[in-house]
Amino acid sequence: MKRILIIGNAGSGKTTFAKALAEKTQLPLIHLDKLFWCGEWEHLSRDEFDTILQEELDKDEWIIDGNFGRTIPHRLKYCDTVFYFDLPTITCLWGSTVRVVKNYGKSRDDMGGNCPEYFDKQKVSLYKAIFFFNRKHRKRYRKLLEEQADKKIVIFKSRKQAYSYLNSLY
Repeated sequence: MKRILIIGNAGSGKTTFAKALAEKTQLPLIHLDKLFWCGEWEHLSRDEFDTILQEELDKDEWIIDGNFGRTIPHRLKYCDTVFYFDLPTITCLWGSTVRVVKNYGKSRDDMGGNCPEYFDKQKVSLYKAIFFFNRKHRKRYRKLLEEQADKKIVIFKSRKQAYSYLNSLY
């Protein structure tokens, strides 16, 4: 495990898991949100983001935390391990809500730029994306992962499974 992808719905626990895994493995942790966001809820262009992402993918070791579905097929070419958080929608909605409450008015350390957490129209868009995520993406993600015969694939159906996995390491 030297190049690890952590993917899944927003609010599923990817970032919390990534931080704990990075601490246990001492692998460098890259948050896609930190690469993508800049300024006040502004983001890089697609080309700028893809260039920076490629620079990270070319490194020998990493954990990449974040979904960014458009880039998953490309990132899969570089990884040796994938952790897919395939959690129930309600769990993800709850996780996202807790994150907003916990970080209200502040920008999280896994975000780039100045992107404070608020309940606003942007959050409504996120909730809609979370609500429809499994319906829109689960089959495609499962198919993509099934095609990765040369990679270690771990699918978590609950946060408890993810924590048990972490506890089993070293």
